[in-house]
Amino acid sequence: MTAPDSLSISAGARDALAGFLEHKRALDAASDNTIKAYQADISGFLAFMAVHLGGEAGRGALAHVTLSDMRAWMAMERDTGKSARSLARALSAVKSFYTWLSDRDGFDATAVLSTRSPKFASKLPRPLAPDAAKEVLDTAALQARHDWVGARDTAVVTLLYGCGLRISEALGLTCADAPLSDVLRITGKGNKERLVPVLPAARDAVEVYRRLSPHPEAPDAPLFRGVRGGKLGARQVQKVMEQTRLQLGLPATATPHALRHSFATHLLTAGGDLRAIQELLGHASLSTTQAYTALDTTRLIEVYDAAHPRA
Repeated sequence: MTAPDSLSISAGARDALAGFLEHKRALDAASDNTIKAYQADISGFLAFMAVHLGGEAGRGALAHVTLSDMRAWMAMERDTGKSARSLARALSAVKSFYTWLSDRDGFDATAVLSTRSPKFASKLPRPLAPDAAKEVLDTAALQARHDWVGARDTAVVTLLYGCGLRISEALGLTCADAPLSDVLRITGKGNKERLVPVLPAARDAVEVYRRLSPHPEAPDAPLFRGVRGGKLGARQVQKVMEQTRLQLGLPATATPHALRHSFATHLLTAGGDLRAIQELLGHASLSTTQAYTALDTTRLIEVYDAAHPRA
């Protein structure tokens, strides 16, 4: 079965979606990627309902969507090959849209909001072992043709692992942030600020890069530059990790984001407090951080099984 064409969405439903996305952008400070995901998921839902309900489904028709209609939409999504995880994300987006729409149009959205999400196995983060993380920091510079580029790459991966930053957060630093202080004020997802301690190794790596960089500094200029002087892109950092993991024989899961996971997991293994780690990572929900607890338990079980094999 093919998914319905989004051109079938009525003008009223399009206006409602536009209003919802503007609300998420303005009041919830949702990122561009989040807005795109919401738009894609909800547009697919609206297009299906337009066909399923027998014509263009305007705002009035959307208020009368039933649990049976919701199940039909989810069945179509599964038939087109959407995974349980992706369908759960789409359903969450639709529920968020209906919460906003029902509040404005004054209807009961219970049928939509009570729809059960499909079950799926929680995907645990895959951190590097401590020695592998150190090897990445020591090896990243070897992929570069210029000394300053190698120093830059070392500084970036050191911030990802040593401070638990997201790529966007590290690459969002400006020259005004340098030299790095003992604590960085980071603006993460949803424009939420958090304070992140900076290890001496990270400060030193950034200073080595700054000394070697051929590009002039200005307070509002990006701290990390590409070869031509523009802002360093996330794809370039990903390529550095791809080359580094190949050189070290690490698995494909050794990505820039894995360094952030490694930061959290190694802190937890060393006895770090889960709430404190949540603050350092900038997780909105403790349940997100608790994935590391499950991961740590999994590793302990693996070690136990290796030491005490069953007969």
